[in-house]
Amino acid sequence: MKPTEFQPLRTLDEMKNEFVGIRGTAEREAYEHALRMEVIGNQIKALRKKRGMTQGDLGLLLGVQKAQISKLENGTHSATIDTILRAFRALNAEVLFQVRDLE
Repeated sequence: MKPTEFQPLRTLDEMKNEFVGIRGTAEREAYEHALRMEVIGNQIKALRKKRGMTQGDLGLLLGVQKAQISKLENGTHSATIDTILRAFRALNAEVLFQVRDLE
């Protein structure tokens, strides 16, 4: 490509379609799920630290091992909604769900 040539702008969704897979494919669904779990984990970790708690402290409140909290925070554990809600409740945080119809 010459320095004066420009590539057309593409949306994030178009980039995901090309590099991850189109919506509805197993690859894309796995990617989106992992991304959501990472975001949730980061939020739990930030709140836990803000509250001055260790992973062990949060684990005691939830009745799980510190290792489970670590996996949850790092997005390496596919936690149930119940576990996620319990974690946020233990951190004195409100969870709001938003549902969008994609059709």
